[in-house]
Amino acid sequence: MLAPVLRSETQARLLAALLLQPGREASIAELARETGSDSGNLHAEVERLVRADVLADRRVGRTRLLRASGSPLVRPLADLLVLGYGPKSALEQALCGHAGVEAAYIGGSWAARFNGENGAFPHDIDVIVVGSLDRDAVTDVLVDSLAGIGHDAQVIFRSASAWAAARDAFTRTAKAGPLVELNLATTHG
Repeated sequence: MLAPVLRSETQARLLAALLLQPGREASIAELARETGSDSGNLHAEVERLVRADVLADRRVGRTRLLRASGSPLVRPLADLLVLGYGPKSALEQALCGHAGVEAAYIGGSWAARFNGENGAFPHDIDVIVVGSLDRDAVTDVLVDSLAGIGHDAQVIFRSASAWAAARDAFTRTAKAGPLVELNLATTHG
């Protein structure tokens, strides 16, 4: 989404994974899985960012852990990254631990931009939550988390069976279009 501004989409996703979660440390293998990147390409990006003092690293045994450095470049970069990658991170953190949430996705224009389609910058985020849960409580949490980073939210709920069957027009259209799956299995430190 910010590839025209940053060196590459891989670099942008790596920076978002670490700079948007202050204090987080992660291994290259973990970041490769999270960003969908090849660990070799990611390693090259890590080397550039460590040399530029944007990321810091330390070793624990054979594992290299990465984190945001204390450089004055980090805050402005994080501010830029929150525009393009903040919704995914904010929603993952907001949904983590909510009982009954089986899956969640960002759809619509934000997902299209995240997946590289050209177009206007999206300010509203379409969030699809699958499961059996307290809809009012989840809506409040998601709307608040996105409002905190300058986005409006439209939250759509589907039961697991309705999502799988895709009998209604919205679900068929959403599943056929770009979706960004939210990682609900981790709290990211």
